[in-house]
Amino acid sequence: MPSPRLLVLFGSQTGTAEDVAERLGREARRRRVDCRVQALDSYPVVNLINEPLVIFVCATTGQGDPPDNMKSFWRFLFRKSLPSTSLCQVDFAVVGLGDSSYAKFNFVAKKLHRRLLQLGGAALLPVCLGDDQHELGPDGAIDPWLHSLWEKVLGLYPVPPDLGVIPPGVPLPSKFTLRFLQEAPGPCPPEPHAAQADPPSPPSEQRPFLARMVTNQRVTGPSHFQDVRLIEFDTADSGISFVAGDVVLIQPENTARHVQLFCQVLGLDPDQHFTLQPREPNVACPERLPQPCSVRHLVSQHLDIARVPRRSFFELLACLSPDALEREKLLEFSSAAGQEALHEYCHRPRRTTLEVLCDFPHTAAAIPPDYLLDLIPPIRPRAFSIASSLLAHPARLQVLVAVVQYRTRLQEPRRGLCSSWLASLDPGQGPVRVPLWVRPGGLSFPQVPDTPVIMVGPGTGVAPFRAAVQERVAQGQTGNLLFFGCRWRDQDFYWEAEWKELEKRGCLTLVTAFSREQERKVYVQHRLREQGPLVWELLDRQGACFYLAG
Repeated sequence: MPSPRLLVLFGSQTGTAEDVAERLGREARRRRVDCRVQALDSYPVVNLINEPLVIFVCATTGQGDPPDNMKSFWRFLFRKSLPSTSLCQVDFAVVGLGDSSYAKFNFVAKKLHRRLLQLGGAALLPVCLGDDQHELGPDGAIDPWLHSLWEKVLGLYPVPPDLGVIPPGVPLPSKFTLRFLQEAPGPCPPEPHAAQADPPSPPSEQRPFLARMVTNQRVTGPSHFQDVRLIEFDTADSGISFVAGDVVLIQPENTARHVQLFCQVLGLDPDQHFTLQPREPNVACPERLPQPCSVRHLVSQHLDIARVPRRSFFELLACLSPDALEREKLLEFSSAAGQEALHEYCHRPRRTTLEVLCDFPHTAAAIPPDYLLDLIPPIRPRAFSIASSLLAHPARLQVLVAVVQYRTRLQEPRRGLCSSWLASLDPGQGPVRVPLWVRPGGLSFPQVPDTPVIMVGPGTGVAPFRAAVQERVAQGQTGNLLFFGCRWRDQDFYWEAEWKELEKRGCLTLVTAFSREQERKVYVQHRLREQGPLVWELLDRQGACFYLAG
């Protein structure tokens, strides 16, 4: 019987598809199947022809678009030059994650499944269509599909009789071992020959640029319900370049208070240092974690203790729990039958990982440090539309950030990790550096001179259009029509003076909608209808491009 070997590849935008892929990896290891789990764009796609068994897990984003971490794979796979027998040695299955309230529900998974068949692959099962609208969420489709999948896989690769399946209540070996150091390490010596190194590549997720925060200004009125910030960074000597429509990704941190509480609940010394070692050769250590690393650095900058935990978190936590009562509840939350209870306890009130650990103190205190990276995923970067142009603000990058804060039935308000962290930083009190990098966005503005643009940007959705207007004005393009909407003229009218100055110069036509300034609410769609003849003239006669963000 051939040695079982499974490859799980995922394309994930928010982490859900990655979580499903990791679940597949765990279930494979319980069945003694050698399994690798990778993001699609980190896998050398030319090697796919040599893989006997591949499971693809992919989300659909935007208007039927693939996630960012599978776009290179997507372009390669749809090359017309690929032979129709390219994948004739490959057995595959596809799991899709989507939302049936959207027209292009699971478009990426369906299209991927068809393309793999066109290239000669053999489908083990029909494509699985996970749906956020299902009463159990995506698991409503994934759970029964996985049952069928393992029947197929174990038909190809039976579990060796001398080993057997690892029971669900037994924890799998951790991916990493943490070896604590007796003493804190000294400062690292500078690398030799650093001056002769090649010019650095543009900043990326693996090597972000530590940008100096120049200003952090609240731009909504003091009595306005929403705290919105205009934040400017200095990008001189960074290698960062961008155009209107591009996006900046910012890597946030957990608050010092939450880091301290986490260490207290788990019985960890935040100042203790450790080295990290993978248990298996095909597992790499996280690139952004220094070696050696302090517990404080790991918790503050890597572990996402502020996220709402997924089902897999409770599954592993139950395996690690020494307390019978806590373990019983954790097992309920990790079961298919307990998903409604989990939704009420965790997802509806947006309870965080840290808060869950505080609710299960005996379990939290017993978590082996080796399992921290299995239990808690890394903090994901947050994307913001760039709100400035290099043509108007050289070596500067500006973002418009709405600070996320809302209440649920929990006593403490829910706060957005990145927006709250950014709002707390004060460059007036000393140097502030923020890790960031830039990637192309979903908006591209016309390259043909004199092409008019119609932009609809309510609220903070106006941010990319400010970059576009600045860029186009600097290039001498005056056909700029902007519809902007907010609540109050004197509370959240972003860049009012700037827009009016551009209007005076004949560079911009601005149409505003202030929804709360009259008895009947007025929104940008009402202004669009009122300006219908002008909009149609621009679209039909002048070939204008139309953009909407918000």
